[in-house]
Amino acid sequence: MKPFTHHTAPTQYVEANGIRFAYRRFGKAGGVPIVFNQHYTGTMDYWDPAVTDGLAQTREVILFNNAGVSSSSGETPASFPEMGANAIAFIRALDLHQVDVLGISIGGFVAQEIALQGADLVRRLILVGTGHRGNDMTASRSAEIFGASYEPPEHLWLAVHFAPSESSRKAGLGFLERKWRRKDRDPEVSAQTIAAQGAAIANWITPGENALAYLKSIGQPTLIVQGSNDVIIPTAHSVTLQQHLPNAELVIYPDSNHGSIYQYPERFVAHAERFLSDGQADKASA
Repeated sequence: MKPFTHHTAPTQYVEANGIRFAYRRFGKAGGVPIVFNQHYTGTMDYWDPAVTDGLAQTREVILFNNAGVSSSSGETPASFPEMGANAIAFIRALDLHQVDVLGISIGGFVAQEIALQGADLVRRLILVGTGHRGNDMTASRSAEIFGASYEPPEHLWLAVHFAPSESSRKAGLGFLERKWRRKDRDPEVSAQTIAAQGAAIANWITPGENALAYLKSIGQPTLIVQGSNDVIIPTAHSVTLQQHLPNAELVIYPDSNHGSIYQYPERFVAHAERFLSDGQADKASA
């Protein structure tokens, strides 16, 4: 049998917290799997196969829809701590005792909550195009970008994830082509999910005097990946993350935006693999 890939891995289901979570698993089993947390309004089919299949060459990849998202049951909660708790319940329902966690955009907010609430569960953390509690979003163009019309509609994601340069836009068109190869795609998210995710974002970015204090409690080694000009979650917030997390490194890709890992999938896979493999070596020598 050929191994499953991003496009062929079957959708499976597991129940936890009264929720029927939809997920897909593929890649090289036997080590520490990596669990992916998706961006605003995204589903399992919004990931770039060049990234997921690239990482699956050396480790097991787990994609899932959190509570209420697309093909998972229940309602999407209006806070990232609740989303993080649901994600932990999902991971434990798979009988996993240690995982690496990746999150992009608001998935990065959820990933931070998983690391906080499930410190014993999370070995290493990858945060992409994301920020911290109390983000100052005045420089963000997200409302303008998500509120505009696009023809075809899928070109919204060119504006969200890619820079306006010719080379970045070309990479974006390649990403969209890869993204649509799977035939049995997830349904799009519901109005309830969109509203709940929006409310969660509003709560997360509320300013607070000690908004950054929680970062000191995320002790796992962390790789932060960002574009040089993220117009959704400003790049400066990734710098702040790196400065306040106890054990974090930051990579910024040139001429790139919110979806930098989709513009540079091979480069990102190499960076991520080196970072995750360092953790395996640390464990072996301990």
